Amino acid sequence: MLSNESLRPPMFSRSNSQASVDSTSMEDFWCEVESIKENSEQGQEEQTLLEVKPADEGELEAEWLQDVGLSTLISGAEEEDGQALLSTLTRTQAAAVQRRYNTYTQTMRKKNKHTVRDVRDIFGVNDSSPTFETVPGSPVPSNGIQLPGQKPVWKSVSSNSCLDCGLDKDSPSVTEELSYEVSFSESITVVPKNRERHNNQRFKKDDSALPKFIVRKSQFGLTEVGDLSLEDMKKIRNLSLIELTAFYDALGIELKRNRTERIKGRENGLFGVPLAILLENDQKKVPGIKVPLIFQKLLLKLEETGLETEGILRVPGSASRVKNLRQEIEIKFNEDTFDWDQVRNNDAAGLLKMFIRELPSPLFTVEYLPAFITLVEKVSKVKLQLQALHLLIMLLPDANRDTAKAFLQFLKKIVANEGKNKMNLWNVSMIVAPNVFIYKGKHANQEEMQAAATTAHIVRLLIKYQDILWTVPSFLISQVRKMNEATINNTKRQMMFDKGVRRLLRRKTIERERPERSETHIPEGVIRVYAPLHSKVSMAIQLNSQTKARDILARFHCENSHASSKNTEVQIQRLYEIGGNIGLHCLDPDAYMLDVYRANPQAEWVIKPKSS
Repeated sequence: MLSNESLRPPMFSRSNSQASVDSTSMEDFWCEVESIKENSEQGQEEQTLLEVKPADEGELEAEWLQDVGLSTLISGAEEEDGQALLSTLTRTQAAAVQRRYNTYTQTMRKKNKHTVRDVRDIFGVNDSSPTFETVPGSPVPSNGIQLPGQKPVWKSVSSNSCLDCGLDKDSPSVTEELSYEVSFSESITVVPKNRERHNNQRFKKDDSALPKFIVRKSQFGLTEVGDLSLEDMKKIRNLSLIELTAFYDALGIELKRNRTERIKGRENGLFGVPLAILLENDQKKVPGIKVPLIFQKLLLKLEETGLETEGILRVPGSASRVKNLRQEIEIKFNEDTFDWDQVRNNDAAGLLKMFIRELPSPLFTVEYLPAFITLVEKVSKVKLQLQALHLLIMLLPDANRDTAKAFLQFLKKIVANEGKNKMNLWNVSMIVAPNVFIYKGKHANQEEMQAAATTAHIVRLLIKYQDILWTVPSFLISQVRKMNEATINNTKRQMMFDKGVRRLLRRKTIERERPERSETHIPEGVIRVYAPLHSKVSMAIQLNSQTKARDILARFHCENSHASSKNTEVQIQRLYEIGGNIGLHCLDPDAYMLDVYRANPQAEWVIKPKSS
């Protein structure tokens, strides 16, 4: 992270990071820093002060346990969600949890604050290694659960059934394949040596030097962040933080975390207002909106007229003119009376960067960014850097992640127009990095300035591989399914203690076994799909090993095309898996339905429009 006091070109000799790229590249960075300093002197950024607060290990580990959904380990309460979460952990994830709990208990004993439970009482172990049930390290079906006695199945797919992540045609011929089937921490076999640190700083300006990655679709397809319910995404966040911690442990790198003072920010206006408040206000006008309207308008303005402007983002607009435009926008935007035609492209770019800088909490959050800078400096393998960033994206609050996605998509469009705007991936990353990674604190040192090229490299990874970063790793979805199943089973066991409930269940069982009920029984491998917006609202479909979600959508479209006036709606609808061991899951059109059905036989299947 860079602080306000380090917003000036270094006067000392170049660091390893700065020496690793040519002077013209670093000049872009420091010119942007000077521009930020000029704007901050106008008094626009005082409300975004973030102070890092010191904390001992015990407090940090207690916060970590709370953040991952295991606060009951501290309180001593028996909570089903915590037990369900523990039952899904892999070997490395379990070790990470146990290590943090050990640190917490040792610190608390030293302070003699209160009696804490021994780790063996929770994990049931006689030594330092966890023995409670963990998810196997071998591959399991993506987005699903490995059935008893069933071996993992990998289906071959055509070359177009994958996520191909690359910005240009000049990427290296060697392509690396990413797997989401096994947790990242379980996949690490060789720990990088610490002596590589200085060599890893030599980032190549040539963007084609970055590897090309593809993610092959398994039988469950790919799942994007917005394809899951909010409740399941909360569990994804908890599991992602545990996995991120285990990932760093496996690499032998400390997962440093900043504790920052919570900044309230403004409650009214547009700039310097928390994203959550902006969205709450905007959703009163446009229900369901995920990115603040002012941010969308700035992006739209630049996409309409600025993508081909030479030096867009690099060439700053007039500081005084940008200040006046900002004040006018604050007054007129909500009344829709602001004249956007008066805004020059470079001024719009300045307003966009100002909006990002003035967020009370950074777009990518401040807690774990120093850890990612450390990882990039110590580990040269881009695949490992990308996996860490992937987990960071999974940790972001919804508002931050959706806004960051819109921003990175815009930056990708700028790079795509490099021939006219003279802005390649490295240029864009150098200019965006100071705006994203700066927080305003009282302490700055040379190390912060030395991180300049490192932060730019992180932004470059975010832009280039953004399509990968918004795909939920399937091993996390598999763990969510297991967690939901464990919760359901625990609930069932608890209900059996209630005699009244037992009598009710017995009565329901008798009713279920009556002969007339057999007519509605659905045979094995047959699903009933509901489509409320179609003229034919339901259909029983026999699944085979080749049936995909797109085949079911096509069948409904064919059956209803002659009798429905909603043909255009049918084209944008998706098949959803609802209930059972998942809350809500929008299925990839390439998902093999028999595999999904076997992973969640209790689910309901509904065709409806996909939420944007």
